[in-house]
Amino acid sequence: MTEMAQSTTASRRSAQVVAARLGRRYSAERTFRLLGLAAVVISIGFLGMLLVSIVGKGATAFLQTQVALEINFDPAVIDPQGTRDPAALDTADYQQLIRTAMITRLAPDADRTTRRDLTAMISAGAANQLRSMVVANPALIGTSHAVWLIAKDSVDMVMKGQASRQAGVGGNTLNERQQGWLSDLESSEQIRKAFNTTFFSVGDSRDPELAGIWGAVAGSFFSLLVTLVVSFPLGVAAAVYLEEFAPINRWTDVIEVNINNLAAVPSVVFGLLGLAVFLNVFHLPRSAPLVGGLVLALICLPTIIIAGRAALKSVPPSIRQAAAGLGASPLQIVAHHVLPLAMPGMLTGTILGMARALGETAPLLMIGMVAFIVDIPKGPLDPSAVLPVQVYLWAGSSERAFVEKTSAAILVLLLFLVAMNMVAIVMRKKFERRW
Repeated sequence: MTEMAQSTTASRRSAQVVAARLGRRYSAERTFRLLGLAAVVISIGFLGMLLVSIVGKGATAFLQTQVALEINFDPAVIDPQGTRDPAALDTADYQQLIRTAMITRLAPDADRTTRRDLTAMISAGAANQLRSMVVANPALIGTSHAVWLIAKDSVDMVMKGQASRQAGVGGNTLNERQQGWLSDLESSEQIRKAFNTTFFSVGDSRDPELAGIWGAVAGSFFSLLVTLVVSFPLGVAAAVYLEEFAPINRWTDVIEVNINNLAAVPSVVFGLLGLAVFLNVFHLPRSAPLVGGLVLALICLPTIIIAGRAALKSVPPSIRQAAAGLGASPLQIVAHHVLPLAMPGMLTGTILGMARALGETAPLLMIGMVAFIVDIPKGPLDPSAVLPVQVYLWAGSSERAFVEKTSAAILVLLLFLVAMNMVAIVMRKKFERRW
């Protein structure tokens, strides 16, 4: 009886120890889950703060302040000879028409200083607006029309609430007189905020109200086109050779290790390589999408090769064995059976690599794509900027209006990155096969 009692007591103690250990284990598991959930919530919170800040600063860039003026297309200013020569119409002093309209509307008795303050409220690009109108329709000469002209960035910031309404305070660079004229235009409904088509249709500019991203978008397009043409065939071919045909020896081991290491190399190293080889050795044009695309292709290659090998490994050996049993050669096995089944995974890896390349800045700075480029590139050999570099350039500008331009360009870049990643996810879900 004593031995049975002792055995029962020991069993109870063992059960209690086990229960205590299980309790601690479950408690530790709950704590771990809570810590993981807290980490996710904190990460989402920081991401939300970042997005709110960017959207808050950049949303107004999609609007443009415009001023309505009654423009007298005076023949004496535009075409004093009356020849309607396109060259004469293109070189006329349209700024004088704007100055006359501003003086007539706001300060008929203006002196020289007042005239200067008046014209400082209208963008320099307004003259180009009038020039385009007259060149397209010479019949405007000799008539008067109300035209909505682009306002200067100082007026634009006040109208959008990015600067204080009090002259000379809180980023407001207008003086008291200009602030009064602005209030006059508002009261007569001769000033408005419209969708900023300029932001999406022109290249960079020294004037914030005239700066656009189309040049950078075109440069990014040509750079990614070169990247895709170069990196995809090379990456797929390298993955197929290493996974299907390469012998297993010391050299292939060295190649595999180097490929994995290249995927972790800082991108600025590839920029130095492009500077040393593509520019200094092959003398390719500086600041051209061709060079940028080649450098970005070097960055994408390790990602495409690694993703391609993983996709080839996912194809079951039975596919190869069945094809070999029917008499197919090793090349036919790969080309007709293995590669088509692995291609969705390869395409997914390629899109992810391209998305990474789209956001790269450092290697492009090394090859000179930091230059101020106004013209829209027509091809891969024309000088251009790209979206990340455009963000970098605008972020370093001193004008307050470039802050919203920078944030808006970041939003556009994020939109492209999200779209590319969504395409990769959809392709993986649609074409992925589970064996």
